[in-house]
Amino acid sequence: MPVIGFLNPTSPDGMTDRLRAFRQGLKDTGYIEGENVRIEYRWAENQIDRLPMLAAELIRQGVNVIAATGGEATASAAKAATMTIPIVFGVTEDPVLYGLVASHSRPGGNATGMNFLIAELGSKQLGLLHELVPAAARVGLLVNPKFSATERAIRDVTAAASTMGLQVDVVRASDSREIESVFGTLVHNKADALLVGPDPFFASRRLQLAILAARHALPAVYNVREYPEAGGLMSYGTNIRDAYRQIGVYVGRLLKGAKPADLPVVQSSKFELVINLPTARALGIDVPPTLLARADEVIE
Repeated sequence: MPVIGFLNPTSPDGMTDRLRAFRQGLKDTGYIEGENVRIEYRWAENQIDRLPMLAAELIRQGVNVIAATGGEATASAAKAATMTIPIVFGVTEDPVLYGLVASHSRPGGNATGMNFLIAELGSKQLGLLHELVPAAARVGLLVNPKFSATERAIRDVTAAASTMGLQVDVVRASDSREIESVFGTLVHNKADALLVGPDPFFASRRLQLAILAARHALPAVYNVREYPEAGGLMSYGTNIRDAYRQIGVYVGRLLKGAKPADLPVVQSSKFELVINLPTARALGIDVPPTLLARADEVIE
């Protein structure tokens, strides 16, 4: 029975839907976990420095393919650990920048996968936030200094804010305690709204973020639908579940004998706007009808 190594920087908590989508992708290519394929899971529990050790563990287990999900750090750890075992990654920005592939169309080497484009959507998210809360003049941008795409996100959002006439306060957090203190800083600075930057750790803390945003009456926009599902106000970004399904499809194709060098990197093409109406009402926000009409899902 072939073995898949599944590597992720966070924890299994909250990953149920993504894992279901990954398994669906495998099923689409003829593989069902426990029947004709086994999956070895390794979770870094938000400790990025554990990823190289976990990647090495998977290689010692003799896995046939590694699904390196959750960002550039995971993909880089897998790539550094092996030059022969096929790797399917899921990253938030251009994998060429990190030396993971030679090009999108001809990856070369032993890795290919998905570019979720999450790190490149900050300006769009800021525009939607401005449309939802037009009176907001000062916007907090929450980033994780340990996340590889952070600097790109800061550049994109600050450039977009300049054209919109908005002021951006960049605040940083890399653990749950720092997230708590960040909201105190935002309130002290009289921030009118919040944009949460791309980061797997933030996604794992989405309930904490939604609660704190509600407690401090701070309208916030996020990058994946799990946030408004947890009570956040609004998200715009890649349909992450479809992306995980695509990773599963690529893993299945590699198990069938395809070569990573021959499978082009897939750019996310499905994006979704999700709005949580009860949260909007609790914040005293009247969502413009034009925004509601464009939403892919409105949580009632």
